[in-house]
Amino acid sequence: MTASTLIHHPLPATPANPNEPAIVGGRVELQLLTTLKCNLKCSYCSLGVGDMLGSQTELKYDIDQLAAFVDAQLAGKEIYVTFYGGEPTLNLPMMKQVMQRFPGFRYQLQTNGTLLDNLPDWVLHKLSNVLVSIDGGEETTDGFRGRGVWRQVQKNVAHVRDRIGGSVTARVTWGKPTTSFEELDDLAESFDYLYWQFVADEQYDGDSIDRRKEVLVRLIDKFFNRTDKLYPLIPLMGMVRNKVLPSRVEELCRGLTQCRVSTHILNVMPDGRIFPCPDMLYDPAMQMGEIQSNWLRRSPLQPHPAMPCEGCEAFAWCRRNCMKNLHRGYVQQDAEYRERVVEPICELIRFMGREIDRHDPQAWFAQASLPVRKQIADAEVYEYVEIMP
Repeated sequence: MTASTLIHHPLPATPANPNEPAIVGGRVELQLLTTLKCNLKCSYCSLGVGDMLGSQTELKYDIDQLAAFVDAQLAGKEIYVTFYGGEPTLNLPMMKQVMQRFPGFRYQLQTNGTLLDNLPDWVLHKLSNVLVSIDGGEETTDGFRGRGVWRQVQKNVAHVRDRIGGSVTARVTWGKPTTSFEELDDLAESFDYLYWQFVADEQYDGDSIDRRKEVLVRLIDKFFNRTDKLYPLIPLMGMVRNKVLPSRVEELCRGLTQCRVSTHILNVMPDGRIFPCPDMLYDPAMQMGEIQSNWLRRSPLQPHPAMPCEGCEAFAWCRRNCMKNLHRGYVQQDAEYRERVVEPICELIRFMGREIDRHDPQAWFAQASLPVRKQIADAEVYEYVEIMP
């Protein structure tokens, strides 16, 4: 598949307002792609679209240019950095250099976990969160990522866990409709948090939606089963937060998409170009800045009249979920993608909302212990992940 196959008579983009700030609010997530090289070949990799994966392995900007960009474009903002790739740990020298140059920033690492044991202790200590890509149990993970990957990741996480300064989150791409409750439950019990994303691929035919719903019912039942201890599933935490504390939807993302691409996330490619979404690096129209020439504009990935979200029952707490999916399905008018990917995911999210409401989240929150209420309301991990699946 190439980038050209993705565009189907697109509608005009929403024009950028020159008076709108490039960054909405006081925070910036600077997602630095240290390299597009990876040591795995995951079957669903989004960087495979447009042949991006492996296309850039060397940095085309230096640390002084990055510092100049931060000083000029991000002055006065609270900055947290996510190291991303490819596999970001394949460029460990760059990670070290950034951490040393900007000691006051917060740091997150998104990694496949196979090289975690190569990181020095001082780097691990400075990580507020580590997102470890793992897709479920051994058979599921190895099926997507290669034989032996699950065992290697589990071994590495156990080896470094007590040296990581912050939380460790299992990041699941829910690709197989056969992924079981037990697989996800095991990750939720063994990691600090579990985050999942419904795969943006054609995996929703036949009874696959119903099979996922069966698992979701069990996950949601377990989430509400206790009020003294949190079942740390980020999508459920985020949805419950938005339902019981609706003003929180506005705080970090100004009521726009909670994946942050319209407001304050900057994906910096190894060549220095900046895009709002790491899944749209193939589209030149999405470029919103560059490190070397030190410019930045408002994200072009904004709500569009063609997107039907405002009329959806989930809008008040979902706020558009994945803008890339919506843009491709409704603005680029890819009817097949909309039917086979976007609409099934939206149906699953609406279903989750209905199941949560069935458990009366307001009453549950009122009975929850103070530590549980605080995690629901203020978990720092919300800043590092998309919240919505």
